[in-house]
Amino acid sequence: MACMDGSKKWIAPVIGAVSLLCATGVGVAASASSRNTASSDVHTAARILHLHNAERQRLRLPELKWNVHLEREAKQWAHELSRKGRLQHADRAVRNGTGENLWMGTAGYWSVDTAVNLFIEEKKHYQHGNFPHISRTGKWADVAHYTQVVWRDTQEVGCAWITARGNDVLVCRYWPAGNVWGRKAY
Repeated sequence: MACMDGSKKWIAPVIGAVSLLCATGVGVAASASSRNTASSDVHTAARILHLHNAERQRLRLPELKWNVHLEREAKQWAHELSRKGRLQHADRAVRNGTGENLWMGTAGYWSVDTAVNLFIEEKKHYQHGNFPHISRTGKWADVAHYTQVVWRDTQEVGCAWITARGNDVLVCRYWPAGNVWGRKAY
């Protein structure tokens, strides 16, 4: 399974489940069926936003605001990924220059908290520098989920968590996009 833009995938088997992450590729500055009901969608959105903002607060960064338009676009792409059965970033033109974090795992084995926390756990490899020189491993893709979550200039996020075809899929869209060449995350 390949990710676009030279990004990295992570495989973590747990209790027979496979979780995959695909980090946002080179960012550019730019201004199935769901198991969720409307009520649980609101709860899930609140959890995702809380987890993002908790990490941003830890770094004294401005909080993100939830964007329902980004959420809608993320949901459409999550359904497309479910149909494909693999992670792949949407074309930058299709996502209007927004940043994107992706995650997929075997349905029912993972929580949305776990998926978002896997983005944030990449901070263990993060080193403060100008993108792409931001990882202790020498591979920027090892921290690209994390840096998108904490990118100072990012103001809004919209995500979708769906279950279809035996997988849970999380797609998060960020505006403006992070991971901009030559810039610091914060």
